[in-house]
Amino acid sequence: MAQGRGSTSRGSGPRGGRLRPSRRTPGPRSRPSGATRARALAASAPRPRLTGRAAVLVLVVAALVMSYGSSLRAYLEQRDHIASLRAGIAESEAHIAALQREKKRWRDDAYVIAQARERFAFGFPGEIGYRVLDEDGEPLDHSDSLSDPQALDDSPPEWWETTLTSVETAGNPPRETEPAEKISPPDAKQDR
Repeated sequence: MAQGRGSTSRGSGPRGGRLRPSRRTPGPRSRPSGATRARALAASAPRPRLTGRAAVLVLVVAALVMSYGSSLRAYLEQRDHIASLRAGIAESEAHIAALQREKKRWRDDAYVIAQARERFAFGFPGEIGYRVLDEDGEPLDHSDSLSDPQALDDSPPEWWETTLTSVETAGNPPRETEPAEKISPPDAKQDR
């Protein structure tokens, strides 16, 4: 066989090698378009779970949570601080009221005398003071409670209370007591 330039025999080529078979390209009907190919790849390949937009959204939400979280923590701390200050104010007001009541008590002569007797073993002239001791020789403490002077009712007694008091006094007249010292007349010899 004679080989010519234009012959297309299978076995030899212009360079002396074998010829490759020509590729057939499919027609326009069987050729998939670019959009169809992308859909086919997207359907077959698994999607990544975190996209770029989702990552940005997560970062923005995290930043907002952190900023609002610190503000919320500060708000809660301030609210607790205000509550503790209000409790301190209420305690101080109660203490002031107790001190004012104590001040009013000290204006009462009976309270002053009771405190002098209790604290300093004060007694009036002619009184004999006793102390009760326990088995160890320590004085027994007693708890006296005095009422608030403002709590006493200073209203005038009812008419029937006054009448009852006069009837009781008429039935039990008070005993007449002798004076503490007898007064003697001055000596007649000393005047002369």
